[in-house]
Amino acid sequence: MSVLDSVAHVDPLSVLSEFRQDFYACLDARGDELFELVDASLCTDGPVKTLVDLSLAPEHGALYGAVNSGVINLRRLRSALASLPLPRAADGRIVLAVDISNWLRPDAPTSADRLFCHTYARGRGAAQMIPGWPCSFVAALEPGRTSWTALLDMVRLRPCDDETTVTAAQVREVVGRLCAAGQWQDGDLPVLVVLDAGYDVTRLAFLLADLPVELLGRLRSDRVLYFPPPPQPPGKIGRKPKHGAHFTFGDEATWPAPAITTTTDTTRYGQAVARSWDRLHPLLSRRSAWADYPEGELPCLQGTVIRLEVDHLPGDRDPKPVWLWWSRTGASPADVDRLWQAFLRRFDLEHTFRLLKQTLGWTAPKLRDPQAADRWTWLVIAAHTQLRLARPLAEDLRKPWERPARPGRLTPARVRRGFRRLHAKILGPTAAPKPGKAGPGRPIGSKNKRKAPHHPVGKQPKTDTAKATGKRQAA
Repeated sequence: MSVLDSVAHVDPLSVLSEFRQDFYACLDARGDELFELVDASLCTDGPVKTLVDLSLAPEHGALYGAVNSGVINLRRLRSALASLPLPRAADGRIVLAVDISNWLRPDAPTSADRLFCHTYARGRGAAQMIPGWPCSFVAALEPGRTSWTALLDMVRLRPCDDETTVTAAQVREVVGRLCAAGQWQDGDLPVLVVLDAGYDVTRLAFLLADLPVELLGRLRSDRVLYFPPPPQPPGKIGRKPKHGAHFTFGDEATWPAPAITTTTDTTRYGQAVARSWDRLHPLLSRRSAWADYPEGELPCLQGTVIRLEVDHLPGDRDPKPVWLWWSRTGASPADVDRLWQAFLRRFDLEHTFRLLKQTLGWTAPKLRDPQAADRWTWLVIAAHTQLRLARPLAEDLRKPWERPARPGRLTPARVRRGFRRLHAKILGPTAAPKPGKAGPGRPIGSKNKRKAPHHPVGKQPKTDTAKATGKRQAA
């Protein structure tokens, strides 16, 4: 029996109850407080603004003590998330989206591991760099327009991390857990990983070449790729060229006739025209990420380039075309349509980020310790997972001015609105609360003599010892 067939015969209430038990088993220290903190974030009325607001909910526990001193078995929690029923595309394959969302902390000089995070400001083309904690999320996407995703993993980027290397390791671990959980087996279609323009998709394809995955990423409109070199005429003496004709995204004169052209009528974007060119690769050089590559020729990373152009976007009557790069060659017309439609589903992850921040209060607490921030992030992921599992069980408690939702089409916010009623039907694994009293705190009139250290923001420069070591190795 396949995974889809087994999911169809499982009671959603049993799946939700089993996940709650598994999640409680992942809490190695202060488990009752951490578990009740998640329940409080799900059952409180309105969005979560601060952790103190959760103390008014009857499901709350010791809030800051749990976040600062609790222990979560992340290895077990990640395996539990990978074992849950996952959404799949129309052809049965798993589609994963990878993206970074920032927890901005501009006024926290005592918080360590902060980086300059790219944020959009008001106005077209305006952007700012604000200190914060960037977090990389991996989620499974659903087919069709929806605001639901299945969060599977989170990794916070540190000042010493290389974004591409961390992303490759994260995707590798997620795919490994999906295989171990039986979500992917030999003979299944490859997992499709969708990325935005901020990632080096060609280098990720090289690092993940041994996995059963396909990568689809957006490229900037100023890129230049190359075709394979033409066959060398017989009898010609000399070195064979490494690259063929160049393909400049901004110069239509360099575009040959596309290999495939498809036209699709959509209800939201008008007519969508997709054109693809096969076997295009970037020009690599021994610098930056490829500086440590072993001696010899650099790899030739060939793929398929897709140019998507639509009539209009919501609020934009003159949209710019989108350039995509697929890590496979020999695409068919069905593949081209499948790929650009899967890329549009990547934006569903933005709805998840908005829910985490504006409703579940992911970035609301003013935490100093980055480990405590990671702990709270995983609690929010557990809360979002429970909302997803409660989706077929929740009632539509709409307000008088809201439209009724179709069956099975409740948004995450509406599911959370009815979670308190559902919570009464689920047995909680936590023990009965014990009476206690507040601690003595700092004596009145005393001053804090242990000031918290300040930490720099951004990438940490190499020390003189590390530079000297690198020079000796180069010599």
